[in-house]
This record gives sequence, C-alpha cells and structure tokens, in this order.
Amino acid sequence: MSNLLERITVNPKQCGGRPCIRGMRIRVSDILDLFAAGLSAEQILEEMPDLEADDLKAALSYASRKINHPVLVA
Repeated sequence: MSNLLERITVNPKQCGGRPCIRGMRIRVSDILDLFAAGLSAEQILEEMPDLEADDLKAALSYASRKINHPVLVA
C-alpha cells in the first residue's frame, strides 16, 4: 500500500501545492471528481492515457487516509 502512495506527489510550485499523480498536473481531486461523476476506472484511463491503474488506486488510498483521521474534541 505504501508503494501506491509514492505515486502521489506534492509540489508547492505545481497545481497550488495540491496532491498530484507522479509529478503530472493531474490532481488527486481530478480523479476523485471523475469517479464521483460516475466514470469507471476503465473510462478514466481512456480519458487520461498518461494514467495507470495503480494511479487510480493511489488516489483513492490517499483520499481515504486523508479523511480517516481522529478529531480531538476539547
């Protein structure tokens, strides 16, 4: 799983510092938006031929880890 997350890059000079796939200007949020719009993994890969199946898995894994954090209530 950690190998997948290595596909996610964050560069403050690229895409406003938002997480991207392998240094490309394809943001994790772009992939999530496509899934949310109802596209299948196969359709996303057709639309964005620079992506690989593991890039999609990495985006989902990254998003899952980002929202699965404890919230401390004082």
